[in-house]
Amino acid sequence: MKPFIVRFGIALSVAATLGPAAYAHHGWSEYDSNKGFKLTGKVMESGYEHPHGYVRLQAEGKTWIAVLAPPFRMENRGLAKTAIAPGATVTVEGYPHRSKADEMRAERITADGKTVELR
Repeated sequence: MKPFIVRFGIALSVAATLGPAAYAHHGWSEYDSNKGFKLTGKVMESGYEHPHGYVRLQAEGKTWIAVLAPPFRMENRGLAKTAIAPGATVTVEGYPHRSKADEMRAERITADGKTVELR
C-alpha cells in the first residue's frame, strides 16, 4: 500500500507543477496566418519566459503584444535577451490575433540588425 501512496503523491506533485504551464499554452489557430504584417517600433516591455517570450511594442500609434518563441529556441537561434530589452527598436513580422486587436504571433524578429526566425 505504501508504494501506491508514494507514487500517487509523486503524480500529484508533477500534475501540480505542469498543470499551470500546460493551461497557459495556447494553440496557434487563434492567429490569422492569412494576414501577415510587419511592425517596427520601440520595446516598452519584454519577457524572456516560458511558455513563450513576448515584447510589448509601441508601433503605429498603439501598443502591441508580440508573442515570441520559447526562450530556449530564441537563445539557440541567437536572439539575446538584451536585444529585446526595453528601449530597443525591433521589427516583428507575424500574424494578428483573431479576437485581440493588439496582439500578434511573431514569426521573426529583427533586433540589433539581425533577423531571427522564431518558428
